[in-house]
Amino acid sequence: MRFSDKVVLVTGAAGGIGLAAALRFAAEGASLVLVDRDAGALPAASAAVRERGHGDALEAVCDVGVEDNVVHAVEQALKQFGRLDVVVNNAGLMIFKPIVELTAADWTKVLQVDLLGAFFFIKQAFLRMQPGGAIVNVSSVHALETEPHVAPYAAAKAALLSLTRSAALEGMGKVIRVNAVVPGAIDTPMLWNNPQVQSGAEHIDPGEVGKPEELAAAIAFLASDEARFIQGAALIVDGGRLCRL
Repeated sequence: MRFSDKVVLVTGAAGGIGLAAALRFAAEGASLVLVDRDAGALPAASAAVRERGHGDALEAVCDVGVEDNVVHAVEQALKQFGRLDVVVNNAGLMIFKPIVELTAADWTKVLQVDLLGAFFFIKQAFLRMQPGGAIVNVSSVHALETEPHVAPYAAAKAALLSLTRSAALEGMGKVIRVNAVVPGAIDTPMLWNNPQVQSGAEHIDPGEVGKPEELAAAIAFLASDEARFIQGAALIVDGGRLCRL
């Protein structure tokens, strides 16, 4: 198994893409650090990971937009497992408003989670992770092609790709790889609760909706030794959706 004796930290791990990624890593032998701000949802996620996997699972309640929370989560991981091999920056949120209705607080709320949350974990990984580690950032097709009313999210996800490249350059000296996945429409509550999808303003072709497990497979590949010569890349996982936009 590719992640035997490895410790993998996943943010936004209580559901959706994050939980699918955690289950994939667990099935491949990893011990998991499940990071989420929803304390009520973490126990079920942890139970699912333990049932699927061969290693242990640590629940870490954490608001990724608060640096002290992030430091504490990483310290919990090191205290329990003694190491950290992979970080998956998946936590994210969206706000749906026209630009003229957006406030500075709206922008701060999204950027704090979608961009700074990833930065905080990258920083801690660079400080604490041993050579040979890997970081995978979950961006979005909105970083490349977007739609009205999601400007902060699209900007944050575009900036995350830039951060991925910058971190990859600095990571080379530490022998830590940093890459990103760029998912399209994935069958998660975040997609179906999107008011633009619910209203029909954004049309989703069922054939272009991927499964969380398919994105999890791409994340696991980039985190694995099979991808050891991949650095600073953005892997599009969208079923060809961008090709038609």
